[in-house]
Amino acid sequence: MAETEPNMNPAAGTKRIAVVTGANKGIGFGISKQLASNGIKVVLTARDVQRGSEAAEKLKAAGYSDVFFHQLDVTDPASISSLANFISSQFGKLDILINNAGVAGSIVDPEFQKNNVIGLDGIVGKKAAFVKNFMEQTYELSTECLQTNYYGVKLVCKELIPLLQLSNSARIVNISSILGQLRFISNENAKKELGDVDELTEEKVDKVVEGFLEDVKENLIEVNGWPTNYFAYIVSKAALNAYARVLAKNYPNIVINSVSPGHIKTDLNGNTGHLSVEEGAKGPVILALMPEGGPSGLLYDRNEVSTF
Repeated sequence: MAETEPNMNPAAGTKRIAVVTGANKGIGFGISKQLASNGIKVVLTARDVQRGSEAAEKLKAAGYSDVFFHQLDVTDPASISSLANFISSQFGKLDILINNAGVAGSIVDPEFQKNNVIGLDGIVGKKAAFVKNFMEQTYELSTECLQTNYYGVKLVCKELIPLLQLSNSARIVNISSILGQLRFISNENAKKELGDVDELTEEKVDKVVEGFLEDVKENLIEVNGWPTNYFAYIVSKAALNAYARVLAKNYPNIVINSVSPGHIKTDLNGNTGHLSVEEGAKGPVILALMPEGGPSGLLYDRNEVSTF
């Protein structure tokens, strides 16, 4: 079954409703659990029906009765529409959207990853050239990464923002990464376009992404100043951060922020992070539950405001 039906009760309308994408494991699951423990009705979503259903059942078994599962593939417009219809018919509005679904965009040799913590130095520093020998970074993987981490978020936002606008306390939280900071991109055009917040538009962000993918295809990554390792992931998060700023300008009635949860132990990094899922979920949850009048259009590093 693709979804679990909520038990509609007379008090249902008083609770806030949250959607968490990519929530069957890792930080998405942790965020879902913490939101549910704060009295939020959570629609936990995942691409895989069985894994998503099992995750929702796990939370219900732990006593979180207001958790529901619905299938969601953020790259599939029909899947997103199905979720929007479910929320509209069951709850009539949406209060919180957590864009968490994401992929790494590269494959690291498992043996190397097991024995080496790839820190910043191995991604963008002195050890990057060495670490590159143990990574697979292809045009196909890069395209999949941008489709999920950037274009997928845009598709979800476009479909769910009308439901968020029916809330009197709407929040969008994008799970980003400190790696998405522009200081890690030497491509001057990309840095200029994504960093110019006053002139920033969705079209400009799209253009940077298209130019990047073209450079991947033509094998011009290092020539044109893109990062050595995890380049698709880094560009996807930089684009996501910029898009969030555009959204924050366009929708002043919705509080929209991006947050790096920190270096969490998850499957995305081969469980090499030093923070637990519980610790990583705290920052996003704080932003999701931020009181009225909170700042919008910012990037946070865990619970501290960071630079773009």
